Amino acid sequence: MSTYTLTGPDGATYPSPTPGTLGGHRRTKVFGRLDCPTALRWIDRGAYVAHRVFFADEDAARAAGYRPCAHCLPLQYREWRATSP
Repeated sequence: MSTYTLTGPDGATYPSPTPGTLGGHRRTKVFGRLDCPTALRWIDRGAYVAHRVFFADEDAARAAGYRPCAHCLPLQYREWRATSP
């Protein structure tokens, strides 16, 4: 059985038997879909992978201090912008 490493709402990592549904970047604090074209371009360039984290869901990503990706999650991004200080 495979074990995946996810990031929790507290920012700490934990093992999970299921993969995350969202990926994020530690340095930019942005999360998005695993098939996000912008993230996939950065992964192809090789610079993104070392800072990649995974979340079980949007609530965990937001609680950990990450914001939605404007490219692959435009509705969530607009909501985030409207409620951000």
